[in-house]
Amino acid sequence: MMDHFYALIMAGGGGTRLWPLSRKSRPKQVLPLTEERTMIQITVERLYDLLTPDRIFIVSGPDLAAALHENVPALPAENFIVEPEPRNSGPAAGLGTFVIGRRDPNAVIAVLSADHHISREGDFLESLRTAEHFAQQGHIVTLGIKPSYAATGFGYIKRGERLGEFGAMEAYRSESFHEKPDAATAEAFIQSGLYSWNAGMFIWRADKAIAEFERQQPEMAKGLHLISDNKVDGQFDKVWASFPVKSIDYQIMENASDVAVIPVDMGWSDVGTWGTLFEVLTKNSDGNATRSNGAEHIQIDTHHTLVVSDRLVVTIGVDDLVIVDTDDVLLVCHRDRAQDVRNIVQQLREQGKDDYC
Repeated sequence: MMDHFYALIMAGGGGTRLWPLSRKSRPKQVLPLTEERTMIQITVERLYDLLTPDRIFIVSGPDLAAALHENVPALPAENFIVEPEPRNSGPAAGLGTFVIGRRDPNAVIAVLSADHHISREGDFLESLRTAEHFAQQGHIVTLGIKPSYAATGFGYIKRGERLGEFGAMEAYRSESFHEKPDAATAEAFIQSGLYSWNAGMFIWRADKAIAEFERQQPEMAKGLHLISDNKVDGQFDKVWASFPVKSIDYQIMENASDVAVIPVDMGWSDVGTWGTLFEVLTKNSDGNATRSNGAEHIQIDTHHTLVVSDRLVVTIGVDDLVIVDTDDVLLVCHRDRAQDVRNIVQQLREQGKDDYC
C-alpha cells in the first residue's frame, strides 16, 4: 500500500537556456515543448496512475503559481506551495518537505522536476514504486539515469553494494556524488559501468529528510519549522531570505546518510537546452525537427536543424542550426552552442533590457 506516498514537483526554474521562447513571465514549465501539452501538464498527468491529485504538490515562485494552477486545475489550490523568491533547489525542496511532513508525518515524498521528458513512463512509475519501498526502510533514494554517452553537463552517482530488489528493479548503496566532470573523467565513469547520471529526483521519508536538514542545515531547519508550523508572524519573506542559495545536492544529498540509488533506463532528458529538446523531438528524413502552431516550414538542403516558429520559415543549405522565432526575438545559433544561450540572457539583464528576459 502507498497510502502515504506524495509527489513534490519543483517548478521554480527560469529555463533561461531555452530563451527566447522561455521567459521569466512564461518559463518552460508552462510551454508545450515536446508535444501539445505543457511540460507541467505532462509531469503531473504521468503521475495519475500512481497518485491522486490531492497527493501531488507543486512548489514555485509567486509569479508562476497562478499559471501553473491554470495548467493543472485538478490539483487543490492548497497544494501549490509558494516560495517568496528563488533560492535554488535546496530551500525549495526543504519547504515542500516540511509542509507535506506537517500534514502527514508518515509521508514518503518523491521530489521531482516540472520539466523533464520521460519517454518510457511505465519504467518511471515502476522506479517510483521501488524507491518508495526502499525509502520506507529508511533510505534516501535517488533515481540514477543509465548514461547514453559521456556527458559533461550532468552530475554522476557511483553505486556500491547491492541492497536488494523490488519488482524488476534493484537498489544499490550510493557511494558518492560527483559534480559535472571533464570529458576524460566522464568517459572513465562510463567505462566503469558503476555510474549513473544524477537527474535530481529524490525519494525520502519526510521524517528522514527533516532529520537530515536538522543535522546538516540546523539554522535553515529552524526556519522551515517556523514556516511549516505557521509561526513566522508575518516574517516569511525575511526568514526565507536568510536561507543559503544552494542546490539540494550541496545542502543535503552529498553528505546524507543511508543514500540508495536505483539505476533506471526510462528515456530521460532534462530538456534543458535547445540541443536536448532537438534530441527528443521526432525528426524528418533529413534529420530536422520543428515546433510550430500549424505553420509551414520549407527546408531545402537543410539537415539536423531545429526550427521553432509560428510563421513560415525557409532554410536553404544549412546544417546543425537552432532557429527560434518569437514575436520580438530571432535566435540563430549552432546546435553545439545551445548551452551559451543563457549567457545572452545574462548580458541582456546587465544592459537593462529586462523586457527581453
